Amino acid sequence: MLAPFLLTLASSLLLQVRGQPSPSFSRSLRRDGRCIYSFSVAGPPEDACSEPGEALEAVRELRSDRESQRRELTELGDRLRLLEGWVARSLGQHQEQEQDRGNSLHLLRRLQELEQENKQLRAAQCPHAARGSQQGRASNWSFENRGFQELKSEITEVPASRLRQGSDPSGRDPAPHSPAGCGMLEWVGDPVTFQKADTILGKYGVWMKDPEPVPLHTRDTIWRMNAVGTEVRLLYEYRDLDQFMKGHPSKVYMLPEPVESTGSVIYRGCLYYQQRKSRTLLRYEMKTETVLVQRDLPNAGFQGMYPYSWGGYTDIDFAVDEMGLWVTYSTNQAQGAIVISKLNPKTLQTEQTWTTTIRRRSVANSFMICGILYTLNSYSNRQAIINFAYNTNTNSSKVMNIPFENRYRYNCMTDYNPAEKKILAWDNFNMVMYDIRLSKL
Repeated sequence: MLAPFLLTLASSLLLQVRGQPSPSFSRSLRRDGRCIYSFSVAGPPEDACSEPGEALEAVRELRSDRESQRRELTELGDRLRLLEGWVARSLGQHQEQEQDRGNSLHLLRRLQELEQENKQLRAAQCPHAARGSQQGRASNWSFENRGFQELKSEITEVPASRLRQGSDPSGRDPAPHSPAGCGMLEWVGDPVTFQKADTILGKYGVWMKDPEPVPLHTRDTIWRMNAVGTEVRLLYEYRDLDQFMKGHPSKVYMLPEPVESTGSVIYRGCLYYQQRKSRTLLRYEMKTETVLVQRDLPNAGFQGMYPYSWGGYTDIDFAVDEMGLWVTYSTNQAQGAIVISKLNPKTLQTEQTWTTTIRRRSVANSFMICGILYTLNSYSNRQAIINFAYNTNTNSSKVMNIPFENRYRYNCMTDYNPAEKKILAWDNFNMVMYDIRLSKL
């Protein structure tokens, strides 16, 4: 049984080594009587085996391959890190874009809310509805432009300082009027509201008194203009404060040229205002209802070049005080600083000019008292302050800290009436007045 198996095994081995040197087969007898069968196959020649140097070369090749793979892995890691950085930046840009998109949607929603408010005000049934609809028909206004200015100004306004609050450091109520003559402003009282606009056209505006009236007008006569619109031409006249508070105008003027913003004043029987989309100053006489003088203000910025921080194309602002008629503005030469010019009220020619160091865009509004320019630091913060004064009499400026309340949080017009020693303002639809106190110079 064993012999055939061994023969078969030997045959298979012979077949496997065919083509190689012939194997040998032998049989031997051990001492214990057992047979031992064996065979052998010739190996390859000795010179066919690898030399030690060849083995070392193979090892070096393996090491070189491993080093190449390591370098490739390192480069791949670097590329992955670069890719991760690019992805992170892309995500950051996407987030910024989403934030910008969110801000845009916020602005759009705000405008839609304001437009809805406009529709509600127009549809409201109240005693003033008829008068409001007449205003709407008379003014072809563009709410979107004004709304954009309002929202933009809210992003760029200089925040108000929360410094001293109260009325008087002594704790006593100061006298509502100053002694006769000029002086430095040292206190402003709480605002008193006299009228509120009943349509969206009155969001911004200007109300005025004439400190030096001519017949048929008196110091009690009040004028008002709503400033929202692309073609603001209506000037409302009220016989006295009572009629003004009731909203019953005695006369309405249709101005020959549209008005720009809220910088107009009434002085010596004339309305002084800036013509829309220009640096042209106009003197409109109410007695004859004609423009007596029109003159360009040299180099003055207009249409949003150098406005107050609240916006509203307030680049040119008239003012009246004890010394006469003034205008404040800025130019490219002044690089955005407030420029003050004293005007001849008959010819509108510039009599003298001062350039301050106060940036016009950094203040919310300004007014003149006794030849001194005062600036307001915020139009929307309730606890604002009068923060700077520039004295044209001494060519000097001074830091101020006089509390000024923006009760309705959107003050678009602030002017001084030298005849009554009061400040008039238009604060978010509301026409308000402030008592003041002056110290002697």
